[in-house]
Amino acid sequence: MAAALVLVWTYLLIGLLSRFGGIVAQQMLYPLIGRVFIHTLGPASFVDLPDTDPRPNTLVTFHAHLLGHPDLPRWLHYTQRSPSQPGFLYGTPTLEDRGQQIIEVIAYNRESFETTRNRLVLLVGEPEGPSLPYEAEFLVQSHDVEEVLPSPIGQRFLTALGGLWVPGELQLLNITSALDRGGRVPLPIEGRKEGVYIQVGSASPFSTCLKVVGSPASHDRCTQGQPPLLSCYDSFVPHFKVDWCNVSLVDKSVPALPGPVPTWGDGILEHDPYFCPPTEAPDRDFLTDALITLLVPLLVALLLTLILAYIMCCRREGVLKRNLATSDIQMVHHSTIHGNTEELRQMAANRSVPRPLSTLPMFNVRTGEQLPPCSDIAQVPLILDQH
Repeated sequence: MAAALVLVWTYLLIGLLSRFGGIVAQQMLYPLIGRVFIHTLGPASFVDLPDTDPRPNTLVTFHAHLLGHPDLPRWLHYTQRSPSQPGFLYGTPTLEDRGQQIIEVIAYNRESFETTRNRLVLLVGEPEGPSLPYEAEFLVQSHDVEEVLPSPIGQRFLTALGGLWVPGELQLLNITSALDRGGRVPLPIEGRKEGVYIQVGSASPFSTCLKVVGSPASHDRCTQGQPPLLSCYDSFVPHFKVDWCNVSLVDKSVPALPGPVPTWGDGILEHDPYFCPPTEAPDRDFLTDALITLLVPLLVALLLTLILAYIMCCRREGVLKRNLATSDIQMVHHSTIHGNTEELRQMAANRSVPRPLSTLPMFNVRTGEQLPPCSDIAQVPLILDQH
């Protein structure tokens, strides 16, 4: 009885600690260098998710990052199309990523707004079996990346590729979304997909069909808008639509020849008859250069000022010469205009002068009233409604 009570209290304590984040579940995973790694994230993988039962329609989103860092490692990617679908962690580790990496995944329940954490301990190690020196990459236009990541779809692609290559020796090396390779988001049209690059490796050499597709002649036909050279039956139809103009083949069976090893010298340049820099710089007096730089612009500005002053001050014709060159009729007309202007100015200064009849206010049409003659008509506005 006592043992049963202890067991019950232990489970209750573990539940409370997991609810408040005291205990974080861990899972060991073993990615391989040069092989694609795919891990599915779903509500069923988070057994301690509060108020969440592992049903397919549970709305859960995930956020994954390297423990102690805000982002994932450079080789690992995360994708999830919608909260009702599972998320995927995928990527291909390299030799530099060997060792242990801890990924912390936070699950958000969109229905109860509860969260929980889970840690994935990745132990990246060396792959087993023979090496895969022959690598081929295909662009599949009929699928998105999250549609190819599940294992059955990937195996179906390898089975279809077995019709063009030696079956039974093909392995997935990498899966990359076309958006990560510079592709554009397609329009929301039925049947339009983002596309995904699938890299496959094998220990067997390329088949004749793949060599013809990856040949320079086939790529030249693609650049000219013509269909590529395909000497065999397309075994991917109708499940996959492969862009044969984007097929790349890499042969690593023949190691590349190392380049010449650089020889380290003593740091002193050898004698070159075409490059003889001076060893010593003679002393130079810059006073003459400074005087020329300053005095020449000043002298030019002074000369231009004198010429302008002579033209404006010493070449004037004068008022007398202007009057003699002007006809008498034009002078009389000018004098008349000048006299009338002075008279108008005097009239404006003296308000006692009666105003012209055209400026007098009119009588009221409705009442017949007129302004009294004793009023100062100079101060009465032309429009009586104005104040």
